[in-house]
Amino acid sequence: MPRVSSKSARSSQSTSSPRGVQLRRISTQPPRGVVRARIKKLTDALEEELAELDDLLYYARQHGVLIVLQGRDTAGKDGTIRKVLDHCNAIGVRVESFKAPTEEERGHDFLWRIHAKAPARGEIVMFNRSHYEDVVVTRVHDLFTPQEIEPRFDAINDFERLLGLNQTIVIKFFLHISFEEQGKRLLEREREREKAWKLAAGDWKERGYWEAYTDAYDVALTRCSPPSAPWHVIPADQKWYRNYLVIKAIVEGLRPYRAQWLQSLTELGVKRLAEIKAYKASIAGAAK
Repeated sequence: MPRVSSKSARSSQSTSSPRGVQLRRISTQPPRGVVRARIKKLTDALEEELAELDDLLYYARQHGVLIVLQGRDTAGKDGTIRKVLDHCNAIGVRVESFKAPTEEERGHDFLWRIHAKAPARGEIVMFNRSHYEDVVVTRVHDLFTPQEIEPRFDAINDFERLLGLNQTIVIKFFLHISFEEQGKRLLEREREREKAWKLAAGDWKERGYWEAYTDAYDVALTRCSPPSAPWHVIPADQKWYRNYLVIKAIVEGLRPYRAQWLQSLTELGVKRLAEIKAYKASIAGAAK
């Protein structure tokens, strides 16, 4: 799985480039030799660990988690969200989607509506599309001039840095599918009536901007991938491999905090037991 730094795209398949991220050079398929049965076993183990980490996160209340999902139509954002939610406590998880801004939202800076949905400590929030639409869609469709879009990259980096200062763990995924796979999924939706509700003529229209979107994402992934909040480019043509890589990255992002969360909860438990002991002693003393 390529993990993108601000200077290059790195993976075991040598997709790095001195010019930054180049999605055209990153495979949308699992590497050769990857066995689906083995990936399933690894995924099952990671899902159990994710459930434990989610509980510790929620009850320790020391960090929030923001999971950003970006990708083209049919890339699997909804499916990925469902897979993650299957292993998290619903009480501490929230999903937020961002479409075209409302009139009220347009009256503020472009991050105003985003910041309002950021996670509190103890909470996981998943963005189904995000603030990155404001440097991708706006570029593809010439909604703003390059001079207007350019400062937004710095604003996004500052925003995500601010979240980090408030103990928010930011994990970002670009679900990377091929042109051929997208066409296949769109046609499948047309043939299956139970999936027809997902369709819109705009899906085919946006497909016509494939190369422009590729260029826009190359820029966004390169410009906004600091070490504290790097992008994970996920090969997404195979859903089982996509889900494995996403859950693996989330677990690896949370695992370093496990000992800290566990220690704080252990200390809280000692304190609570002492309070209970003192209360029982006071009741016993009053009864004499």
